[in-house]
Amino acid sequence: MAINAYGQNAAIYGTTTEVAKVAEDKTALDTDDFMTLLLVELQNQDPTEPMDTQTILTQTSQLATLESSDSTNTALAALTTALGSSNQFSSVAAIGKTADIGSNAIVYEEGSTSSFEMYFPEDVEQGTVEIVDSTGNIIQTLPMGTNSAGIYSFDWDGSNASGGAASSSVYYVNASYTDTSGNALTTRVGAYPIESVKFDGGTTYLKLGSSYVALENIKEVY
Repeated sequence: MAINAYGQNAAIYGTTTEVAKVAEDKTALDTDDFMTLLLVELQNQDPTEPMDTQTILTQTSQLATLESSDSTNTALAALTTALGSSNQFSSVAAIGKTADIGSNAIVYEEGSTSSFEMYFPEDVEQGTVEIVDSTGNIIQTLPMGTNSAGIYSFDWDGSNASGGAASSSVYYVNASYTDTSGNALTTRVGAYPIESVKFDGGTTYLKLGSSYVALENIKEVY
């Protein structure tokens, strides 16, 4: 059996094996190509009618413009990357502040239980959580006892104030309460302290309560 230079069966692979070459893309000229063309043009010009100075200056100017454009594009790409990283990590400074998603809505489906979280910035002496419909009518009231400041979870089984069942719809949740000093305060679903920041696939997420919310969905941070 004949063996080629690479230790392979020559009958199958032939006497030589060539490494595949990737075709070089020449659909666009770079600065090296431009300079090569200019030099070739100068070398092959007619000695009796040499290229005039203005033409040389024009082509040289075009070369400088092309090179400047390439450098600018490279610099802009680097700047964009740097700004993206800077914007991501600047969001870390928001940890401990309050983020507002701009809505206090919850979705209820008949026959199920709707769970939601609320943040109480101050200790609660007593209070009530009100679930209202889109017209502002109070559908149900959930009482609250004494609790420390923090995030609390609530479950609503869909029952309304008259003992009936609410229909599937979007509802809105607010709370009125007094703190241990007797001050009347309010809060609502949708505003939570930022506990941490996560970066995933180029997107920044803020941990609000038990959920992560994309930074782009945050309406206000204070």
